[in-house]
Amino acid sequence: MSALTFDYVVPGDDFTQAGAASSDVKRKLKQIGCNADVIRRVAIAMYEGEINMVIHAGGGTAHVEIDPDKIYVVLEDHGPGIQDLSKAMKEGWSTAPDNVRSLGFGAGMGLPNIKKYSDILDIDTKVGEGTALYITVFTDRNRVGGD
Repeated sequence: MSALTFDYVVPGDDFTQAGAASSDVKRKLKQIGCNADVIRRVAIAMYEGEINMVIHAGGGTAHVEIDPDKIYVVLEDHGPGIQDLSKAMKEGWSTAPDNVRSLGFGAGMGLPNIKKYSDILDIDTKVGEGTALYITVFTDRNRVGGD
């Protein structure tokens, strides 16, 4: 199988559309017969990233590459950037406003869950410019890289 590539726009401030890209990727991975655990991990990591883009950055983009060895996802926004990445990686730490929390989002599990469900997570963030997440999930669970 040659690599499949998909690009999505994640609209900002619209929780009804958040998750549309990860749902579409999940459907596509099922169609090509990808392992159920890999599908679950990719879908969770992408969804968490989409929600973060809606909550914190006014939306962004998702780029997905599917090849036989891995699924590679780039989530990119032009939001405020992450002020303190080490705090943002701690479970339960959140800068989500109260109105977002009242909707059941913003519990501070986004980045920790993305790290947990990916094999490699690289984060490039610049305050005032935005954030890019580079997520890799290997299709062979025995091949794990990163931290």
